[in-house]
Amino acid sequence: MATSLDQTLGMGLVTLAGVIFTYYTVWVILLPFADNDNMIQQFFLPRIYAIIIPFIAGLALLTFLGVFITIVMVKKKKTK
Repeated sequence: MATSLDQTLGMGLVTLAGVIFTYYTVWVILLPFADNDNMIQQFFLPRIYAIIIPFIAGLALLTFLGVFITIVMVKKKKTK
């Protein structure tokens, strides 16, 4: 059974993910169709960051996974 703190934290994480997804979707899919002098453009980063941020996040994730798997394999080999 999940406690109320777990449920609150889970709902907060789901909400945060939804907000990030909505922001990124508007930024990448809808914003290119808006004029450059449109007021909504000031709420978004330059478009180059739409490529750089996910690339760096993916690279960090793959690095973390690689290091984690390496550590687990080394520890497992030491125990044998």
